[in-house]
Amino acid sequence: MSRPTVLIVDDEPDIRELLSMTLEGMDVEPDTAADLAEARHKLQTREYHFCLTDMRLPDGDGLELVQWMQRQAAGVPVAVITAHGNVETAVRALKLGAYDFVSKPVKVKDLRKLVATALRLRGDGDRAGGSEGEGTAGAQPLVGASPAMDNVRSMIAKVARSQAPVHIVGDSGTGKELVARLIHDSGPRAGMPFVPVNCGAIPSELMESELFGHLKGSFTGATADKQGLLRSAEGGTVLLDEIADLPLPMQVKLLRVIQERAVRPVGDTREIPVDVRFLSATHQDLGRLVAAGRFREDLYYRINVIELRVPPLRERERDVLELAEHLLRRLAPRVGIEAPALTRAARQKLVRHAFPGNVRELENTLERALALSEDGRIEADDVQLRQPPAVNGATEATVVPGAGLDAAAPHSFIKPDETMLEGQIEDLERTAIMRALEQTRYNKTKAAELLGISFRALRYRIKKLGIE
Repeated sequence: MSRPTVLIVDDEPDIRELLSMTLEGMDVEPDTAADLAEARHKLQTREYHFCLTDMRLPDGDGLELVQWMQRQAAGVPVAVITAHGNVETAVRALKLGAYDFVSKPVKVKDLRKLVATALRLRGDGDRAGGSEGEGTAGAQPLVGASPAMDNVRSMIAKVARSQAPVHIVGDSGTGKELVARLIHDSGPRAGMPFVPVNCGAIPSELMESELFGHLKGSFTGATADKQGLLRSAEGGTVLLDEIADLPLPMQVKLLRVIQERAVRPVGDTREIPVDVRFLSATHQDLGRLVAAGRFREDLYYRINVIELRVPPLRERERDVLELAEHLLRRLAPRVGIEAPALTRAARQKLVRHAFPGNVRELENTLERALALSEDGRIEADDVQLRQPPAVNGATEATVVPGAGLDAAAPHSFIKPDETMLEGQIEDLERTAIMRALEQTRYNKTKAAELLGISFRALRYRIKKLGIE
């Protein structure tokens, strides 16, 4: 079997030679190009397994090559060499479709990890120093044939081939962690750890130690060294679930970890390199939290390189029954019975419900129905649905026969006044900004830093809210 081939694009002969020698040591065949034109020609005439390009080239830049490859050589992962600390360029490259980036000066260890991970996309990881880790058990499949779920599957397939940070958004109970696991299992890090971290479940005073680890004796109760969750995911994927609940001081430290790809354990003076892919998820609107000063703008743009929305169950009504049958087949063995059949009335009752709690609510509903069912059948009376809270004296998703509702659209919602909600949010923003201004004696630069937003964003909010 022939060795995997990697194309190196750089106008400096010494850099091309150094990178080629590194790849040769990995049993990888290097090829080189000195500019964009030569790189394009070679990519059209020869098969490559990976491409590594510098940003500055005599006849253009690396981003142009990334864009061109998305059209002409989409099957070849491409990474960009960026200037140290140039996060904006790195994020832009990822948004354009780059597999990953590496900062100058290029470290041999980092390059080896980058190439080995990328080559696993083509099944050549073992020849390039690939993972020796155990395979994962694999996530549950995504169930449903609706267009919304087809779109999610398509997005998972696309983002799995990249190392770009993905931010997964969706209502509570839609299956955001499942989507994250599928991204991990579909990508080159599949054989390595997948570590979900619930940012809202860790006490703020323990969060730094839990994420980054600590040294023995670094604080009261630290009786031994601790690796931390991020380092435990070495080579794999970290899901920062409910990232909106991350305290502002931890947001600053997390941003540095993502940018520098290194962690500093509590009590340590050195930073330890860490090779993980970051995914994040939340049911909250991070954009609004940024505007309100509750989430750092720079971290928001760093984690939200690619956004993947998981649709609520109300947008995938045709999937409800397929999901229900899938869940029953999974739940029934737990109670030692075969999956019961849903009667026609029970099926109609499920389809007509809005499920504000989404798939999680559907699963809980079916668990109760299993306990109540008899004779291998789930009747309509066994399906006990929780009624949503009243809104202005009425309930959501209530279908009353003969009440003039369209039978083809059973989900009729009475929504609260959206302008009232927006006004309340603006009042909260106004209060937070006024307090920050008063605390900093109306120094807008310091107030913006205190709020965790840019000066430009603060100036925009001040003007919009009519504070001055």
